Amino acid sequence: MTRSMSAIVDIHPHIISDDEQRYPPAPLFGKRSDWSREGANTVETLIAAMDEAGVRKAAVVHSSTTYGFDNSYVADACAAYPDRLVAVGSVDMLAPDAGDTIRMWHARGLAGLRIFTGGSTRDFDPKELEDPRAFAAWEVLAELGLPMAIQTGPVGLPQVRMLAEKFASVPIILDHLARPDVLDGPPYANAADLFALADLPNIYLKLTPRIFGDVKKGDASAETFFPRVAEAFGANRMAWGSNFPNSPGTLSEILMTALAGLALLSESEREWVFGKTAQHLYPALAG
Repeated sequence: MTRSMSAIVDIHPHIISDDEQRYPPAPLFGKRSDWSREGANTVETLIAAMDEAGVRKAAVVHSSTTYGFDNSYVADACAAYPDRLVAVGSVDMLAPDAGDTIRMWHARGLAGLRIFTGGSTRDFDPKELEDPRAFAAWEVLAELGLPMAIQTGPVGLPQVRMLAEKFASVPIILDHLARPDVLDGPPYANAADLFALADLPNIYLKLTPRIFGDVKKGDASAETFFPRVAEAFGANRMAWGSNFPNSPGTLSEILMTALAGLALLSESEREWVFGKTAQHLYPALAG
């Protein structure tokens, strides 16, 4: 299936340096994620995994649970492979100089940003999303044309709607689809708060191993859930992300699971999910 498609793009791998002197860990919230302590996944390791899996390009997401707001490794690493990778970083959006910091990292090559409101190391706290102190930084995102990925759960979706409406020119990407509850099966009433965002044209969905696992549980199924998502949002607002190496399996295995889960989508829709949406969000990945 991969050979019949255009170049596959991954918008959610992570990398960890093996040089802690040059890139010292300083995890956000003071707690390092388990996966990042299990060993380095250097940019060279990622490139080798991409080559094996047939993944042409990637938007590499900075590991906040390893490096906090220091994007040095993801920026340096992606700059070494400009034909394959772009960097997605994190900044303290509540800092008074957040706008200048965004401009600085953008000058160092960052193609987008991400807000980590919780996940593997603490419960989700959406307060940062609605804090007015961050709004000036969002204006800089609009000015520079940078997308923002948001790591949150259903608890943060009211704040996501507010931001999407207030900053309508900023593409907002929901990591892991904001972790919807899909176990009730069709018509997926428990995920109504996610589907309610479909009217916002700047909301994009990142499909990662978490959702491909969840649709195998309870009354959910890939055959009923993903066509429902594509119908609501459009495949041009859906993009695949591997979460490699945080998720189990090789990059090849993670990709094959995603391809199997989306088998009922049309070839055109899969072209969007596995490449064209990513290239729209991160134009440097096009070509």
